[in-house]
Amino acid sequence: MLSTLLKWVVPWEFSWVFLLTFLVSCVLYVRGCRRVPVSLGRRIAFWTGMAIIYLSLHTYLDYFAEHEFFMHRIQQVLLHHLAPLLVVASYPGPALRAGLPLRWRVGLLRPILRSWPWRLFSAVFLNPAVATILFVAFIIVWLIPAMQTLAMLDWRIYRFMNWSMIISGFIYWWLVLDHRPHPPGRMVAGVRVLSPGITMSPQILAGAIVTFSKSDLYPIFELCGRAFTFNVLTGQLVGGVIMWVPAAIIESIGGLLALRQWLQLSRRGRIRRKPRVLVARRTGNAPVRP
Repeated sequence: MLSTLLKWVVPWEFSWVFLLTFLVSCVLYVRGCRRVPVSLGRRIAFWTGMAIIYLSLHTYLDYFAEHEFFMHRIQQVLLHHLAPLLVVASYPGPALRAGLPLRWRVGLLRPILRSWPWRLFSAVFLNPAVATILFVAFIIVWLIPAMQTLAMLDWRIYRFMNWSMIISGFIYWWLVLDHRPHPPGRMVAGVRVLSPGITMSPQILAGAIVTFSKSDLYPIFELCGRAFTFNVLTGQLVGGVIMWVPAAIIESIGGLLALRQWLQLSRRGRIRRKPRVLVARRTGNAPVRP
């Protein structure tokens, strides 16, 4: 019994980089929760998302993701959609920042945020258009059979694939679920609501293509040795449906969360509107007097 349990807990491919990043994030969050108030719901969302990331990448489940297409699709949906959405929806920023010692926040974090490399990174990768394109592109690119083959044959490309899915997911959902008005938020509140509907469209199309394909698009899983014995096309069909339906549902939930934030901002009067006189001047019409 114990040996069976250890088999599932022990990583299929151990990674010091992932483990240290994961542990540091957890320690900072625990420290921060002792210093700033964090609701129970937000804590549950954060730890659920972190648990999904760990189980997907650093347990024996990763073996199945490398040996069966539909399991790989489940892993990617969890890493790219669900886990980042849960973690970002918990708004962990204040807790993580409070978890740092004060001298680190003043002497390390503040200079980094003011440095030109960080400003350059923010200007490029935190741009809403760039982040949205990358969010979709990383899904489509890794679905190309040739790219999928490269990722399965080279462990470095495989890890880059997983990290690209996680990071692009975190950046995108951070922009969509930003609770601030625009500015300083990088996305307009209305665009945050519409964005998930836009990004899910190419994913649905790609999922439909994989689902209804009559040939084996990913024979690399046959070369690696499949984890299950059922029909290859059946597994491919299931994988296509996974990236079609559950992914769209998760993005729809993200859009509803963004709508909730929009309504809250509007209710508090934090959405900036152009004055009616200014609008009238730009259009050449006289302002309407009440």
